[in-house]
This record gives sequence, structure tokens and C-alpha cells, in this order.
Amino acid sequence: MIEVVAALIRDGDRALLCKRPEGKNQGGRWEFPGGKIEPGESGEAALFREIVEELGAELEVGAALCDVVQEYPGRTVHLMLYDCRVARGTPRKLEHSDMRWVPLEEISQYDLCPADRKLVERLAQP
Repeated sequence: MIEVVAALIRDGDRALLCKRPEGKNQGGRWEFPGGKIEPGESGEAALFREIVEELGAELEVGAALCDVVQEYPGRTVHLMLYDCRVARGTPRKLEHSDMRWVPLEEISQYDLCPADRKLVERLAQP
């Protein structure tokens, strides 16, 4: 199982979504930014590192919100979503084909990666 972390980066009532580049797994779909946890790395440290690499910004990583397990062809992913805010810098698309600040109530309207869609459904539950 691949351990992955993602950031729910909030700005008021909006959250940052990023579009995976074509040619990558789930290319063209939207996701919460993040990435794989390296051996010996905590989820929080991995998320901080991944956001610097992908968006060129530093995060204040808050509480873990929820997690899901998603089966993809040839792999299983365990994805943990953290509540985050930008601490330093301005996010920019260094690895994604697009990025948008999306009102929280509109996120489910995007073509999300399956694991991210599960996270959104989990967040909507009371």
C-alpha cells in the first residue's frame, strides 16, 4: 500500500485544487495537492516537502481531517487529508497543468481523482 498525504489548503471559504498533468496517472483530473510519504518521514513533514516542491509555498500543516483507501489498477493508495493554510509564499503551478481556488461547496463539481472524490464525500458527512 502506498502512503500518500494531501492538503486541504483553505483561503476563507475556498480551497486549492490542482489539475494533474496529462500523461501522468489520473492525468487531467483534479486533486488536493500532496504526494507520497518517504521512508522515515511523518505525514506532516511529507506534506510540507511536497507542497514546496509542487507549489513553491510553505504550509502550516494542521490536523488530519480524514483518510481513505483507494484501489487503482496495479496499486492501492492510503490517502490522508490534512487541514492546511499557506504560511509563506504564493502557490504556483510548478508540476500541475492548472490550479484554482474553488469555493468549498463547488469542489464536488470538479472531475476529481477517485481518492479525492472519496475525501470530499467524507468531509460532507456530519
